[in-house]
Amino acid sequence: MDRRELIQAVSRIVEGSSANRVTENCAILPELSGMRIFESPLFAFGDPLDPLFNKLKEVTVIGPHFMSPQEWMPEVKTVISIFLPFTEAVRRGTDLSPQWPSSSWLHGRIEGQAFINMMLAMSVAEIESYGHKAMAPSLDKRYWSVIQEGDTNPEKAGFSSNWSERHIAYISGHGTFGLSKGLITRHGIAGRFASILTDMDMEKDERYYSELYENCSMCGACAKRCPAGAISVLTGKDHKRCSDYLDTTAAKYTPRYGCDKCQTRVPCEVSIPVK
Repeated sequence: MDRRELIQAVSRIVEGSSANRVTENCAILPELSGMRIFESPLFAFGDPLDPLFNKLKEVTVIGPHFMSPQEWMPEVKTVISIFLPFTEAVRRGTDLSPQWPSSSWLHGRIEGQAFINMMLAMSVAEIESYGHKAMAPSLDKRYWSVIQEGDTNPEKAGFSSNWSERHIAYISGHGTFGLSKGLITRHGIAGRFASILTDMDMEKDERYYSELYENCSMCGACAKRCPAGAISVLTGKDHKRCSDYLDTTAAKYTPRYGCDKCQTRVPCEVSIPVK
């Protein structure tokens, strides 16, 4: 299996799976039944020996709890980062509100993540069927993520995890961070990331940027749209404010939650903004 074959195999899963659509029995609104969640995936192939992976262990970045690709899989030779852009239907919900997420975005966040987990499992199985090793850190039992402060385990820092899809995407060559701390790719910020580690030695991508926020124009549009006031051009993002707001959406829309404001109707929604 080469790089082209892998891209084709994963793309077939995304483009052909019924799980990439909202089913009639779970649709929040009748008109959302059958809505496709993700467009065709985009890929970036990173080098597991890239020194930036060790930099993520620094306290000022993620922290020593971050696990490098080799710690997840000693035989790893390629880091595959996948960006799944949301469809226009997800991004352009009909029940729009300045304070609350649209129903289509809630499906994208929750049913979308469920689909990503399925896609990862199927992709790993596809790679293994060719006699290679592969794994997805986000599906591994060692993976953890803490979205609130005050965890009793001091190793599990608040608003952190031991594998960050956005940071892996940055290192692999997808794009750079924005003011909202989302990652701005060539196809914008509105989407989700996933990753796979494999012992296949594939051609690696070079980063087309050199600065952490190179793709962001710092226009402040996401700050103006944030209903929690969690984003500032001067001070960056307040993760606790963002988390507290997401808690209110969870209480209102259980079993779903989410927020679309910093990823939609902003200059970086589907492309790198003009500075």
